Amino acid sequence: MPLHRVALASADGNEVDLHFGRAESYLIADVGDDRINTIETRNVISPFRRGRGHSEEGFDSVLCKLSDCEAIVVAKIGHGAAQYVMRKGIRVFSAPGKVSDVLEVIRAEKLLKSTAIS
Repeated sequence: MPLHRVALASADGNEVDLHFGRAESYLIADVGDDRINTIETRNVISPFRRGRGHSEEGFDSVLCKLSDCEAIVVAKIGHGAAQYVMRKGIRVFSAPGKVSDVLEVIRAEKLLKSTAIS
């Protein structure tokens, strides 16, 4: 069964509560038709902490750590950053809330139908 890898911007692993430009941790989960598995938490240095603000170099440092993810879920993301991430082939969802609820919507609504990992 194909799985879709998702990165959720979360300070505590329970809530999608971080802005893309300020997020320093992402919960990684695999979502399938009938299951959701949380894999790990990945720490990144946010573009703002690096002092780069909204720069492609700052975004790329985060995307490098999330390169195996098909989608990123954040509490908020600016239009320019979202466009840049999508041009890199990663889907972006702004969906603040409980991680379990967000992942269930992604699974139930089949929001990720394109690329899958084995």
